[in-house]
Amino acid sequence: MMKIKVLKIRIADEFLREDQREIDHFLEHHEIIKTETAFVHDEQFWSVVLYFNDIESAVNKTIVKDSKAVKYSADDEMLNEDEGKILDALKLWRSEKAREQNLPTYFIATNKELVSVAKYKPAKKEELLDIKGFGKHKIENYGEEILEILESV
Repeated sequence: MMKIKVLKIRIADEFLREDQREIDHFLEHHEIIKTETAFVHDEQFWSVVLYFNDIESAVNKTIVKDSKAVKYSADDEMLNEDEGKILDALKLWRSEKAREQNLPTYFIATNKELVSVAKYKPAKKEELLDIKGFGKHKIENYGEEILEILESV
């Protein structure tokens, strides 16, 4: 069953890191199905609505329908020089994308997801599905551009 959680990400520096930690923790422990964001100007914060499944129930379902349940996720291990260049290029692209779409950068992709892309180096969209954090929605929105960056670096 799908659940909903609403989070408030305050823009003020003294709250941003704390609110960011809360959302990162939540994203790590839940399977996010869909997100909606709105910026509340008078109070200067992002209202974030997350539609999610608990990981446990999601994992049980995944085993049944999808034998490729284990997705690639790089730990913050050392990147070699090429991977470092890829990561820098991906972060630059993500910043521009976030500014363009008026979204926080982690909505485009988290650092961990970008590190995983840099290490895994997918060559086609289907391979992006093998990376933890990349679902149909994210690949449809950003897959082409991510693959172009990988080719150009």
